[in-house]
Amino acid sequence: MKKTSIFGKNDQREINPEWFTNKTWMKILSEKIKSKDQDMYHVHFEKGSRTKLHQHNGNQVLIGIKGKGSLEIFKKYGTSKTNFKIKKIEKISISQGDVVHIPAKTLHTHGSINKKEFSHIAINILPKKNSTYRTDWYESDFKSTVTKII
Repeated sequence: MKKTSIFGKNDQREINPEWFTNKTWMKILSEKIKSKDQDMYHVHFEKGSRTKLHQHNGNQVLIGIKGKGSLEIFKKYGTSKTNFKIKKIEKISISQGDVVHIPAKTLHTHGSINKKEFSHIAINILPKKNSTYRTDWYESDFKSTVTKII
């Protein structure tokens, strides 16, 4: 058995700044506890930061732990992998203690709202045993157009 803490900025993972709209940091929890069935992160979004549009090849669970954030779900229109239209179909508010399940291959974004800090635990469930969890990241205007894969 292994134990770690979600609090503090120790053990921060280097993140790709192209995946977020503003300053964000994360801590890898799964490595600390030697989890093999899922990847787990503590993700902290500074004021107004969000993920860019993305989708995963496995399910994801978000657990709100501080502040107020949101999850926005989009529908894709078109067949191109790099240039297509999107439409927001759902917006879910996430507060401390809220748990949200995001099915695999769901186009979405999540992060802080109203220029406030927000953090959550993200649990990325591997699509099958001994596989790699993959995230496809996109540039978009968050309203109607996706222009490329990051």
